[in-house]
Amino acid sequence: MFAQWKIIIAILPTAALLGMGANAALAEEHNHDAHAHHAAQSAQPQLSLNNGSKWETDNNLRLGMTRIRDALSADLPAIHSGKATTEQYQALARKTNDQIAFMVKNCKLDQKTDVMLHLVLTDIMAGADAMAGKDINEARKGAEKIAGALDNYGTYFAHPGWHGVKATH
Repeated sequence: MFAQWKIIIAILPTAALLGMGANAALAEEHNHDAHAHHAAQSAQPQLSLNNGSKWETDNNLRLGMTRIRDALSADLPAIHSGKATTEQYQALARKTNDQIAFMVKNCKLDQKTDVMLHLVLTDIMAGADAMAGKDINEARKGAEKIAGALDNYGTYFAHPGWHGVKATH
């Protein structure tokens, strides 16, 4: 499932250029009716609030995002001290990717919310990809990218009790 998700993310810019639009491509991935959602698609959606309010979430999304945050928080002391190993970053990348796959598989969000979520998930996936490599400096930047995406999630999505990444001591 994750490999399919990465393919979808990779083809989105091309789909937008071909007039298909990122929103339609994402809708098709989640078995939404793409024909009902194709009108007035923007080629490059930007993360924004839902008419001044946070986007609604569901239990699967909240569970997946909480698991990603908690996994990153658990490794923050080692990351901040510069003692995180390549293996730790790679394990964190696997945990993150597992949760992305879980959220994509169980997506029940409406199309507009889904598009906004994918903007956050794209950053999380890029961070996980950086952590999955062997370059420790890139892995650290990947962890920082995920932390930033989690902050964006809290800013734009309604998740009762949400807090960003916190170090555990």
